[in-house]
Amino acid sequence: MILSCLNALYYRLVENPDPVSGQARVPPFGFTDENISYCLVLSKTGDLVDIQDVRDTSEKKPKPRRLCVPRPEKRTSDIKPNFLWDKTAYVLGIEGNKDKKTAKETPWVVNAKTNEAFQQVHGHRLEKNDDLGLKALYQFLESWKPERFSQTPFSPEHVDANVIFKLDGEAGYIHERPAAKQLWLSLIEPEGDEKKTTGNMGTCLVTGQQATLSRLHPAIKGVYGGQSSGGSIVSFNAEAYESYGKSQGDNAPVSEQAAFAYTTALNYLLRRENGHCLSIGDTSTVFWAQAKDAQQEQEAVSLFASIVNPPTDEGQSNKVKHTLEKIAKGRPFEEVAPEVDPSTRFFVLGLAPNAARLSIRYWMDSTLGELGQHLSAHWQDMQIMPLPWSPEQQPSVWRCLIETAVLRKTENISPQLAGEWLRSILTGQRYPRQVLTQLVQRLRSDGDVNGLRAALIKAVLHRDHRKGFTKEAIPMSLELENAPLAYRLGCLFAVLEQAQRGALGDVNSSIVDRYYGTASSVPYSVFPRLIAGCQNHLSKIRKDKPGFAVNLDKQLGGVIASLPHSFPKQLTIEQQGQFAVGYYQQKQSFFTKKDSAPSASITPSN
Repeated sequence: MILSCLNALYYRLVENPDPVSGQARVPPFGFTDENISYCLVLSKTGDLVDIQDVRDTSEKKPKPRRLCVPRPEKRTSDIKPNFLWDKTAYVLGIEGNKDKKTAKETPWVVNAKTNEAFQQVHGHRLEKNDDLGLKALYQFLESWKPERFSQTPFSPEHVDANVIFKLDGEAGYIHERPAAKQLWLSLIEPEGDEKKTTGNMGTCLVTGQQATLSRLHPAIKGVYGGQSSGGSIVSFNAEAYESYGKSQGDNAPVSEQAAFAYTTALNYLLRRENGHCLSIGDTSTVFWAQAKDAQQEQEAVSLFASIVNPPTDEGQSNKVKHTLEKIAKGRPFEEVAPEVDPSTRFFVLGLAPNAARLSIRYWMDSTLGELGQHLSAHWQDMQIMPLPWSPEQQPSVWRCLIETAVLRKTENISPQLAGEWLRSILTGQRYPRQVLTQLVQRLRSDGDVNGLRAALIKAVLHRDHRKGFTKEAIPMSLELENAPLAYRLGCLFAVLEQAQRGALGDVNSSIVDRYYGTASSVPYSVFPRLIAGCQNHLSKIRKDKPGFAVNLDKQLGGVIASLPHSFPKQLTIEQQGQFAVGYYQQKQSFFTKKDSAPSASITPSN
């Protein structure tokens, strides 16, 4: 299913060139876009005339330019030259010196094996060709010696760069000449009797047609954390993964054309500049739409990206702000994005590196309207009062996950959690329990009950209650009457902290720093002592702030009156989450007044 959808995407990209430049967005069969830095300009007799720098210099630091070239060979440990282009180790027999001791004095060394392989492959294929460009390249390779690299116009910056060829006086490159393209296609797509003798014919699982099967699928590049040489979704490199005596690609028969199409489409999606990819934890999430026209598809992709990964305040347009605000309020999709058809088919694919392979973390085939409903439900589950963010500035998926990580570092986010979290948001299913567990652990470790953490905990608890997995509802705003016991204990802890702050001011080690973990997990062992200490704090406050002491005493009495006669001995993970939400909302109520008096919004239970 995944490969079939990517295969279909490739042909839609072929039919719809880039609207700005008018150029093709994906290369034709047998070709690929690669990073090219330099071009060797040859005379008609094969002499080197010049070396042109084809890098992109639009930014401060030049970077290789992506050009369409014949697809590269899939290298493991073998020497396999590419056709009509390659890095200097193959084209010129020159590579960077890997010996750190001598690298400064000798920055490059000769690699005769790779250069000989490049010359042999091209000599065999170009020797009898009459095209001027191909003949010039053949003559250049026949006369080239790696030792000439020390002469002008070569320089150390050319080492290990990808290079192509050009005939002097012509605008195009040699690999773009019709004769070169025809030769390359004849090499990768045998015809007639030759195709029958390859022994690699079968029914393609993607198209259902009889075709030449791909033995090794092209590499997929751009997955965050993956190998620079690329990875594979479909691969078989050991007998344990093979069956019925089949080897490599025959175990999952995909035609050469379909393998090229799906990998090319996926490589296009993974390029960040195309706007179809987001990194969430260690997972690269790609997404695309299938609509009536390319404009509708682009609008759908842009809408999804702005909702899942909202830009910062400075980078937001008014349109994005209004869209996020409507989504958070649960407005109908037709009102949120009237320019996009809600029935637009939408795809989301999550990929993570696994050595030379790629793991599929999640896959969704849905409609934009359905995804909009699930995203709206997510933001409504996240609603908590007071709201720790502005209505038009919803936190991104990554911003939520970072709260679960040690020291709030991206590398500390659980790899599995990123995929499970996004899947639950996009499908409307239960949030992963690991979110609640890790958030509770973080709170017990650092005591930082901030608004986003409280909102995440409230979202997990609220969705579980909404779906019937738990009986106790978690309040959106501060209340005691119908709140769970653990929630009320959190309110009590916030009042005790406020009493300490009122009496002693800001101290190096508050009751939150010392007792939050114990109070939220085994309240029986700590609350009686904290309440006794609170009376001392109230006595001190009465001397300086009698009005504040009266209000705080009423607040404390109201919370205690809502509690049973004895404190529970232990709280579950869910109850510890309730405790955190109650603590956050009660603490924030103290800052809703202009003066320092605590809020009187709590209604004691009877």
